[in-house]
Amino acid sequence: MDQRQRLLIGLLCGLVAGAFWGGVFLAPKLLHAFTPLQMTAGRYLCYGLASAVLLAPSLRGVAARLTLADWRDLAGLSLLGNIVYYVCLAVSVQIAGVAPASLIIGLLPVTITLVGAKPGEGVALRRLAAPLLLVAAGVACINVAAFQTARDVGVGRLVLGLLAAVGALVVWTVYAVWNARRLAATPRFNSHEWSLLTGLVTGLLSLLLVIPAFGGGAPHLPSGWMLFWGVSLAVALGASVIGNGLWNAASRLLPLSLSGQLIVFETLFALLYGFLHDARWPLPLEAAAIVLMLAGVLWSVHLHRPEAEGHPAE
Repeated sequence: MDQRQRLLIGLLCGLVAGAFWGGVFLAPKLLHAFTPLQMTAGRYLCYGLASAVLLAPSLRGVAARLTLADWRDLAGLSLLGNIVYYVCLAVSVQIAGVAPASLIIGLLPVTITLVGAKPGEGVALRRLAAPLLLVAAGVACINVAAFQTARDVGVGRLVLGLLAAVGALVVWTVYAVWNARRLAATPRFNSHEWSLLTGLVTGLLSLLLVIPAFGGGAPHLPSGWMLFWGVSLAVALGASVIGNGLWNAASRLLPLSLSGQLIVFETLFALLYGFLHDARWPLPLEAAAIVLMLAGVLWSVHLHRPEAEGHPAE
């Protein structure tokens, strides 16, 4: 596979993964009557069950290739990238709303590139400075818009929601860089197998959440529980099984200096779904944020084209 094919396929994988991941931001809105811990437990119990079913035909062969280091890293990746991240995201969306949460987490293209990029791998950071600044400017726009509407939720609660989004940003940055390095160092598993193994371990870890999540709290009607498990299963299959598998494929095909920035598609789809759910058009600052973030990533893609990469990296 030549560089052009790797770039095209990697971009498509990142785009479709973002479309599936964007729905994650809408789930807390649909399940507003449930707690973030319940949403986390429900999603990852479903993810673990789906992964176990899909792994079953090849489980013996996959298990024979696993080492103690694999189990250790799968546990750490599952805890950070799934459970801790989703609790922070759900808290942020329920308090601050879809737009502020998704656009703060939209800084992931910047943070992953800055933390994960290596000299000589992909495009030099100096050449990516301008596109990354456009993405950061987009996030600044949405934060201004969020505080302009703070009267709806109160400044104190809004700050708490934004801090939860920052927490999600930090843990997923660590996860994305760690996962990409681990995939590169573990050729004995393909992207789909690694995603399902992560799901299996995440499902096992989520069992620890069952009692604190479902042991008490407000009662719900049967229709409410049907909605809860339906949304949890949809998010588990779409965002976790399909989305994570596509993201792993993109991470293997592209350098971190580009693959990290493709997460902007998650933000853009999250905003689209949020606007459709709220039946409204984006506010001017939200529209400016979308344009700035998309422009930054498209600029970065242009710099990663094979002919553009002919410039000496630093």
